[in-house]
Amino acid sequence: MNIQVLSDQHLLNNYRSGDQSAISKLIERHKRRVRDYIYMMVKDNDVADDIFQETFIKVIRVIDEGRYTDNGKFLSWVLRIAHNQVIDHFRACKQNKQVNSGYNVLGSLRFAEKTIEDELISSQIENDVRNLIELLPEEQREVVMMRYYSGMSFKEIAEQTGVSINTALVRLRYALINLRRMIREKELILS
Repeated sequence: MNIQVLSDQHLLNNYRSGDQSAISKLIERHKRRVRDYIYMMVKDNDVADDIFQETFIKVIRVIDEGRYTDNGKFLSWVLRIAHNQVIDHFRACKQNKQVNSGYNVLGSLRFAEKTIEDELISSQIENDVRNLIELLPEEQREVVMMRYYSGMSFKEIAEQTGVSINTALVRLRYALINLRRMIREKELILS
């Protein structure tokens, strides 16, 4: 029985050449080590799952944008991204505590009321985004709705849809790529 194990570099090259399954193999290969590293720092399974997912979304984005230079240290690079994601998580938690303490002191977080114009613009943007989401292929639309509108983790999405976490990640990645493309094509301004 001849089983050939492809190197990380070979899988990256395959992915860059259009083999979408290669990125799933890379994620699966390093999943446990990266997830354990994140958990070791945050000590919370749900938070670790979310940071793991965000880490690989960023990894895929950087590779797709051509900004990753392969130097034979793929796992080290992924762990560095995971570490930065953990730091960002702790910064966000710290800011939330400061905002919440400000809320208690001031009694309100709103310093200025939204105008009718602000509400109309927000409503229009929300409608535009929902309309674009409806144009996505079913599998991508489903993942976007579960992630952003239901707040589900990728683990929950995978369980709900009967696919692997990696497949859910890839579906979201393609959904975001398609949404960005449609926004450019339709020349929408979402701000």
